[in-house]
Amino acid sequence: MIKFAKILSGGILIFAFALVTLTSFFAGYIKGFGLGKSVTEDHYEKLLADKVSATNVPQATGRPAVPAAPKPQPKITWGGPQLWEAVNKRRIELGVNPLSSREEICTIASIRLNQLLELGKLDGHEGFSNMPEDRPDLKWIFEKYNLSEFLVAGADSPQEAVSLWENTLGHKQLLSGGEYVWGCIYAQSGFGVAIAAY
Repeated sequence: MIKFAKILSGGILIFAFALVTLTSFFAGYIKGFGLGKSVTEDHYEKLLADKVSATNVPQATGRPAVPAAPKPQPKITWGGPQLWEAVNKRRIELGVNPLSSREEICTIASIRLNQLLELGKLDGHEGFSNMPEDRPDLKWIFEKYNLSEFLVAGADSPQEAVSLWENTLGHKQLLSGGEYVWGCIYAQSGFGVAIAAY
C-alpha cells in the first residue's frame, strides 16, 4: 500500500508539473498575443525609424516580432522636362546644338517609356527595334528620320542620368553628337527614354 501511495503521489506530482507548465505556456501565449495586438502604429514607426529589424526585437517580451519593413526608396521628383533641360544644357557645354522637339518623335519616346514602366526594367532596346513591325501606324516616322534610342534607369536626378549616359561610349553620342538635330525625352520613376534624330 505504501508503494502504491508513492507511485500515486509521483503521478500526481508529474501531472501537477505538466498542468502548471501548460497553464504557463498558454497564459504567456495569450498575454503575448494580446500585447502584440496592442502595438501601436507610432511604436511601429519608431521601430522603423530606429532601423530595428525583426531579428533585433527582443523575443523575451512575449510580443510577436515586428515584420521588417521594405527599405524606403528615394522619392523620384524629376521627369522628362528636367531631363530634357539637363541633356540640352550638357550638349551646349560640349559645343553642339541643343535638340529641337518633334511631336512624332515624342510619340515614340512616350510609347517606349510606357513599355519600360510596364516591364519594370530596361529591355535592351528590343521594343524600339520591333516598333516598326509592331506598330505599322508609326513606321513612317522610322522612314522619315534616322532615329536612335538612349535609355537610362535608376538615376536619382536628371544630372545623374546625364552622367550615366556621358560615361558610356555609345550613349555619349546623345550629348556630344552634333548630327542629332531633333529629339524628345520622357522620364518617370527613374526610367528615362531619349529619342534623338537627324
